[in-house]
Amino acid sequence: MTAGEKRIWLVIGDKLGDNAQVEVIAEALDLPFEIRRVLPKEQYVLGKPPFKASLYHLDLDRSDKLEPPWPDLIVTIGRRPAMAALWIQQQAGGHCQIVLLGRPKRWMQRFSLIIVPSQYLLPANRRVLQLDLPLMRSNQAAIAQAADIWRASLSTLPRPLTALMVGGQTKPFRFDAGTARELLEAAQQAAGAGFLYITTSRRTPPEVVETLQQSLPANARLYCWSADTSDNPYLALLALADRFIVTGDSMSMMIEVARLGKPLAIFALPYQRGLRPWLQQLLAAAAGAGKLGKLLLRLGLLSNSRDLTAIHRQLYDKRLAVPLGHTFLPGGAAPEDELQKVVVRIKQLIVEPAVTRGDSVPTDS
Repeated sequence: MTAGEKRIWLVIGDKLGDNAQVEVIAEALDLPFEIRRVLPKEQYVLGKPPFKASLYHLDLDRSDKLEPPWPDLIVTIGRRPAMAALWIQQQAGGHCQIVLLGRPKRWMQRFSLIIVPSQYLLPANRRVLQLDLPLMRSNQAAIAQAADIWRASLSTLPRPLTALMVGGQTKPFRFDAGTARELLEAAQQAAGAGFLYITTSRRTPPEVVETLQQSLPANARLYCWSADTSDNPYLALLALADRFIVTGDSMSMMIEVARLGKPLAIFALPYQRGLRPWLQQLLAAAAGAGKLGKLLLRLGLLSNSRDLTAIHRQLYDKRLAVPLGHTFLPGGAAPEDELQKVVVRIKQLIVEPAVTRGDSVPTDS
């Protein structure tokens, strides 16, 4: 069967940043594809469903229909869509290859290709394609449109205009009121005599928002994210701000700024208190230590873990960012585009059998 005769599905969910990465790959493949959007039940929008090949976690009334003819190849990302992809694979009798962006929760052998940027710590495997950075990128048309709308109002602000983009708490990091005060103090120093424009996000904790509101400096403006407003300046700031500060939890915001070649400083969130976060920090440091990290992975002491600080190190090493408190780099550089190596590997899959000999497809439900 030729590449053009293969039926390709993109199984995506409710996370726009994740979906965009899958769609970027599909468009670069330059092959026909169909989108199947699967939306989680309310309790699983934030809650993590136990990982299995199933549709139990989906709101089937709001999701696209999943029915034959089944695809030959699925490209997917994230826990919830990946569960649906595995269920589809079962319905197809195993004759369906799955390309997964990100770490698998279980059953590495059921994925034909696993595409992971450097924050995911996986043992070496022929199925794993390791990238330096995620494939996230900006919607240039949307940014240009936002810039036209906001240019007049932003042009009146003192320069340099520093955009502070605030994410939220994610394990094993801590983001509380005290951390917010530290961030604001460091950001104010970095902004100097210029202007600080702060935007929060969907994940920003209420106590952090409250702290920013109460401690807002005179030379700053704060936009508090809301699903009900249409005046979010985020895209316009990507186009019109002179430099950027991003909290280190937000992969999408860090990579988006870096790919635009803008001066970027990262505020690394502190680790949560307690023994387990300390061990995670220690193991992450070991994983970044070359041969020692590879040995730990091979022995199974580090398995399918995530280390967001690995992305920070990649951006620092490539001179695309600095830690907050250091002098901003001039900008202008952009990271290497690794999309083509992804396209090559997927096209190789298309001419291979759907299930490699020796692999089995479990029939759990």
